[in-house]
Amino acid sequence: VFNAKTAELLSHHQVEIKQEFPREGWVEQDPKEILNSVYECVEKTCEKMKQLNINIANIRAIGVTNQRETTVVWDKTTGEPLYNAIVWLDLRTQSTVERLLKRIPGKNKTFSKFKTGLPLSTYFSAVKLRWLLDNVEEIRKAVEDRRAMFGTIDSWLIWVCICGKNGGIHCTDVTNASRTMLFNIHSLEWDPELCKFFDIPMEILPNVRSSSEVYGLMKICPSRKSGALTGVPISGCLGDQSAALVGQMCFQDGQAKNTYGTGCFLLCNTGQKSVFSEHGLITTIAYKMGRDKPAFYALEGSVAIAGAVVRWLRDNLGIAKTSQEVEKLAADVGTSYGCYFVPAFSGLYAPYWEPSARG
Repeated sequence: VFNAKTAELLSHHQVEIKQEFPREGWVEQDPKEILNSVYECVEKTCEKMKQLNINIANIRAIGVTNQRETTVVWDKTTGEPLYNAIVWLDLRTQSTVERLLKRIPGKNKTFSKFKTGLPLSTYFSAVKLRWLLDNVEEIRKAVEDRRAMFGTIDSWLIWVCICGKNGGIHCTDVTNASRTMLFNIHSLEWDPELCKFFDIPMEILPNVRSSSEVYGLMKICPSRKSGALTGVPISGCLGDQSAALVGQMCFQDGQAKNTYGTGCFLLCNTGQKSVFSEHGLITTIAYKMGRDKPAFYALEGSVAIAGAVVRWLRDNLGIAKTSQEVEKLAADVGTSYGCYFVPAFSGLYAPYWEPSARG
């Protein structure tokens, strides 16, 4: 929570979420655990504010930001997820991508580049959704019965936090929609031809809204019998890397930010025109600050594994006991004698888009 006038951080709370690795290259998270972590962060942050004698009635708006591309399908009648969320860097869809490539003349990975800004890759939501429809009977059945809803994590959270099965709002924003491979980044609408290509029914897709408008009001969390922010409008939604671009105030054409988290993402604002790279960068929507405002675009260089390699050095390779030690080890080494380790645990993203590459 921050002060709208000064941008001073007033209070915050974070909870680590468990990643599950059912098989090599598979990465999943429990959508209900994600939801509970959000509720916990809201309540704990508000408690801290009360201890600081700050009135939480002053909180005017809630914004949502999320890991992009992570895919979840849920049942709108029961409100329950129908499978774990498939995380953005999951590789199970490699065979799905190969199968789809065979249907494209010349196996051209960039066949939809000028519509979506993206290459055909395991990274984006459409192939994860295709895998779920092909492999999870419960999801297939829910689609047939018109009970299924698809979304990235923002859609799941907004739907549940607004009213859930009692009339939840099924929406996403343009930045998250632009990461699905189903969205035309020029018309700002779901693309019927792409939905047909991936064989995805359009009725399960969320409504696409701007990044800044009131989607609905936060409701009480039934499982916790509480809701410190009940009635506060949820009025902002941005995929995490767009949120970082906005947070770093990169509003001018040519301004860029680089974020080092699990992965590493460079985004450069290209203004109101979409720029297409000849060098393996992707074109994405940066933000759209209101219903009647124009969309702004960005060029993005995406690296799947950055901070995650630090965790791997600590937990898997065991060469350091803490993350902090890794920096010291790196600083102590004069030269690597030309020897490098490329952490391609989830294939290589920009500029190679090579899913079969490995560390």
